[in-house]
Amino acid sequence: MSSTKNSLAMQRIAKLLDENSFVELGSLVTARSTDFNLTADKTPSDGVIVGHGLIDENLVFVYSQDASVLGGTIGEMHAKKIASVYDMAMKMGAPVIGLLDCAGVRLQESVDALEGMGQIYAKQTAASGVVPQISAVFGSCGGGLAVASALCDFTYMETEKGRLFVNSPDAIADNNVSKCDTAKADFQAANTGVVDAAGTEDEILAEIRELVTILPGCNEESGRVDECTDDLNRACESMESMKGDPRYFLSEIADDHNFVETKKGYAKDMVTGFIKLNGITVGAVANATVMHDENGNRTEEFEAALTAQGCEKAADFIQYCDAFDIPVLSMTNTTGFKATSCSEKRLPKALARMTYAFANATTAKINFITGDAFGSSYVMMNSKSLGADLVYAWPDAKVGMMDAKSAAKIMYADASADVLDEKAKEYEALQSNVENAARRGYIDLIINPADTRKYLIAGFEMLFTKKVEGPMKKHGAK
Repeated sequence: MSSTKNSLAMQRIAKLLDENSFVELGSLVTARSTDFNLTADKTPSDGVIVGHGLIDENLVFVYSQDASVLGGTIGEMHAKKIASVYDMAMKMGAPVIGLLDCAGVRLQESVDALEGMGQIYAKQTAASGVVPQISAVFGSCGGGLAVASALCDFTYMETEKGRLFVNSPDAIADNNVSKCDTAKADFQAANTGVVDAAGTEDEILAEIRELVTILPGCNEESGRVDECTDDLNRACESMESMKGDPRYFLSEIADDHNFVETKKGYAKDMVTGFIKLNGITVGAVANATVMHDENGNRTEEFEAALTAQGCEKAADFIQYCDAFDIPVLSMTNTTGFKATSCSEKRLPKALARMTYAFANATTAKINFITGDAFGSSYVMMNSKSLGADLVYAWPDAKVGMMDAKSAAKIMYADASADVLDEKAKEYEALQSNVENAARRGYIDLIINPADTRKYLIAGFEMLFTKKVEGPMKKHGAK
């Protein structure tokens, strides 16, 4: 065991993994460079502890940077140790977890250190879609290492000491730390789409443990299935009141009411995360119009409109699920697109990315229409025409070109108020009624809200052996 066994880096590993399960590898590795009298400094483990262990008996590979050794900077051997973790993880089909606390690339090693940084990027890219990659920022994570955290599938940040940045706040024109600390967890979680959650060290490590137990170890496991102890036919009460906030909806239908949300603070109008249905891990993508706190009080409201950030968030999540054969459940409640000049700059590309992700995914896909599903925004949210295997809806859902009143005003622009009301009712009965979409085959089943859980379980069980072979191509262009 290295002399860093009492360091924060080792303590974090001990708290993350099952007791006495960690096996350290490469503990005697030290820096090779002798420039600038580097040999005079002791570099135990060259500032990073690597090895393997268990999380709830699931094999994982871990590297934890030690800021007490040259600031945890990345040098040649430091990088090689991290690269070796990736090599082992890919051979064994197990997740990689990086605990980051680093002052940057080691200046004394110059191009050797830069070469090492490139090796880390290359290993992360090779592992993408093969094994889950998780990182947690406990100290500084700046410059090139910020890219390494973004290359991971999931990233967490410690609220007080965690700092994640490409450029330090004071290096940004017209900005300083006191004005806007762009490196802090709250800024990163809300604005970049990199951070999944922020909290204390113990909270982060607990969330990583929970995440590992819901994800497959690699892309060859055909998703993840565990034993279910919850009632498969459990009625879901008061579902209608939850449809605006899918966090409550998903918690209600999930095994043991457990919903693991991702990117919690980013694009809150689009909810992503994982649930289990009869032990099968399912990825959920849902439109949100309201957000509640833990006491059930409304804290935020949103338009029933697709936004650029929300679509980008959804696209990344769908692609992740598809890479690991995790079934996707979409929940549709949208009437159009965010109408601002800022959104318009990014919306076309973001909408295309999400549409492509849904249509391109070959994993099992179920779309559930919980509210309004109007226009092109409905089509983009995993509709039957995009390739959804099954589409379910509640009886009070509406599916069509637009809401009935707006349609009546367009078709009968010069009509009186009484005529508009009459035509709106006629339009809703003929065009927006959910039964009309079902008669045309665009909806497979209209179900009562209380029966939502059992029908979703049955649907995903039926789709468990789904196989799709598409055209031969290297990869898509989106």
